[in-house]
Amino acid sequence: MARNRVRIASLLALTTALALTAGCGGSSDASSKDDGHPRGGAPVVVATTTWEGAFAKAAGAKDVKVIVPQSVQHAPDYDPKPSDLAAVADADFVLYAPFEPYAEKIKAAAGSDAKLVEVNLDNDAGKVTGEVARLGKLFGTESAAATWQKGFGTQYAGLQRELKAAWPGGKAPSVVTQVFTAWSAKMAGAQVVGTYGPEAVSAKQLSELSAKKPALVLDNAHMSTGTVLPDSGAEQVKIVNFPGKDLDLLPVYRDAAAAVKAALAKP
Repeated sequence: MARNRVRIASLLALTTALALTAGCGGSSDASSKDDGHPRGGAPVVVATTTWEGAFAKAAGAKDVKVIVPQSVQHAPDYDPKPSDLAAVADADFVLYAPFEPYAEKIKAAAGSDAKLVEVNLDNDAGKVTGEVARLGKLFGTESAAATWQKGFGTQYAGLQRELKAAWPGGKAPSVVTQVFTAWSAKMAGAQVVGTYGPEAVSAKQLSELSAKKPALVLDNAHMSTGTVLPDSGAEQVKIVNFPGKDLDLLPVYRDAAAAVKAALAKP
């Protein structure tokens, strides 16, 4: 009986200690419920690709997991593994694009507490800053998002000046661009005389676009079908939309600017 009394007394002491700890706000679980995120307010974000992941990082997210490996040339072709879907279940926010074929799988795998966020994947500067601001508000990281936007605006303006200085004869180059790389034409201040895609260029389009006599063709590296306008004399430039493993959007713009400048410098 004495042993039972000691055991009961110990259990009561442990219960009292736990109750006091919870009452003082010492429980991490309690604090996570207050702000809607585990880990004391730091949102856990799962992004389908590095593109969404870079948007999340720019918006201030620190814990970002990407499902589709950066090495996959055409992300929509990827088939998520069970381990990928398990990661989705533990997320606070799940970022995806509606055109991704696996979007429904991702949504179905999301845990009951996860917030599904559809992201407008477009590297147009205005759209990017708008999405980053929206995500920052969702994550509760508005200050970090605003800081990123300021730095991005400065660097983007600098790239625009460099590209304008590279115009041959001081005149804006005429370009044909794939629909998902039009942002690079805008950054370059180019005159867009035609667009194509995402489908392959038809014989009719080939004739019509070649007749525009563009100086450049801005092709989507992730959906390339080879030389777009053969025998047109246009210089084809490969534009990459997806950021690397570091989830940094800025190199995407710097690399595109460098590729366009190099093409413009050719005789």
